[in-house]
Amino acid sequence: MPPPRRSLVVILLALAAVLAAGCGGGGGGSSSETAKGGTQAARDGITAVPAVHDQLEPSVVAILAAGPDGAAEGSGVVWADHLVVTNHHVIAGAREVRVALATGQRRKATVRASDARTDLAVLTVDGGRLPPATFADHLPRVGELAVAMGSPLGFENSVTAGIISGLDRAIPSGGRTPALVGLIQTDAAISPGNSGGALANADREVVGVNVAYIPPQARAVSIGFAIPSPTVRRIVGDLLENGRVEHPYLGVSLRPLSSRTAQVFGLATRNGVAVAAVEPGGPAAEAGLQPGDVIDRIDNRAMQSIEDVYAVLRKHGPGDHVTIVVERDGQRHSIDVELGARPEG
Repeated sequence: MPPPRRSLVVILLALAAVLAAGCGGGGGGSSSETAKGGTQAARDGITAVPAVHDQLEPSVVAILAAGPDGAAEGSGVVWADHLVVTNHHVIAGAREVRVALATGQRRKATVRASDARTDLAVLTVDGGRLPPATFADHLPRVGELAVAMGSPLGFENSVTAGIISGLDRAIPSGGRTPALVGLIQTDAAISPGNSGGALANADREVVGVNVAYIPPQARAVSIGFAIPSPTVRRIVGDLLENGRVEHPYLGVSLRPLSSRTAQVFGLATRNGVAVAAVEPGGPAAEAGLQPGDVIDRIDNRAMQSIEDVYAVLRKHGPGDHVTIVVERDGQRHSIDVELGARPEG
C-alpha cells in the first residue's frame, strides 16, 4: 500500500465497514482431539510458506511512484514478460514509476492501462523479461492458507501468513463510487505498502491482489482485503485488449434504507436500497424505475446495502439483463432492465 497520505481514502472507507462484534466460545464443545487436528492442519499450512515464498519471490516487486503530492510506495505482481499488475491507487497521478525486483535491481515502468473502479492497473516494465506468477482461475476456500507478499512500509520482499477469513466482502463507500466489493478477507497481516502485492495459496498460486486493510485504530485485528484472482484476470484481460474496462451502467443514485426508516414509512421491505434519482434516458429510466422506489432484490439476491447493488452489477456487463424487484406505493414490481455501458469520465 502507499504511505498514509495516499491510502487515507481507502482506510476511511474501510473504517465504515467495522461492525461491533463479541467474542465467544464455539458451540458443540469441541474435543481436544479435534483441537489437535486443527492445530496440526495449521502447522501443515505454515510449513508450505517457505515454498510459496521461494516460488513467488521473483514475481513480486516493489513499486516506487513519484507524483505532485510526493512519493508513494506499493507492490506489484508480474503478469507476463514485461507486465506487472498493481492497484490503481498506487500509481494514480504518478509522473514517474519504478519497480524494484527481488534482486534489488530498479527498472523504469510506465502505466499501460488503469481502472479506478476496480482499483487495478497494468504497468509495462523496461529491461529484461520477468518471471510471471500463476493467477488462480477460481476463488479460494475459507480457512485455506493465505500468504501475503509485498513491501509493507518499504520493507521489500516481506511475507506474512494467515488464512482466508471470508469471501465476497465489501467496504462501504457511503454511496460514492467506486466501491470495493467482492473482496477476499484475510488475517494475513497487510500494511501500507502491501497494496498491489500477492495473496497466495499453498499451491503457490496468486489468489488475490492485496488492496486494503482496516487499521488497529478502528479496533481491528488483522482484517485485510484482496481483489480475487478471477476478477483480476478478467479486468487485466480487458485492460490489455482494449485499454479500458466497460462497466455496466444502471443509471440511478442510491441511498441506504434503514429498518427504522422502512418502519416509519410503512414499507414491507427492510434494509433495502432507496432510489434517490434516476438518470433521464438511462437504462433504469427506460425500464421504468422511479425515484422513491425501494430496491428489494436483484437477480433474486436480497439487497441489504448499496454495496450489494454494486456487487451484483459488477458480475454483469453492458447489454446483460437483470431483474430488479422494487417496492412502490405498497406494491411490489418486478422490472427487467437491460444494462448499459457506464459513460467515461
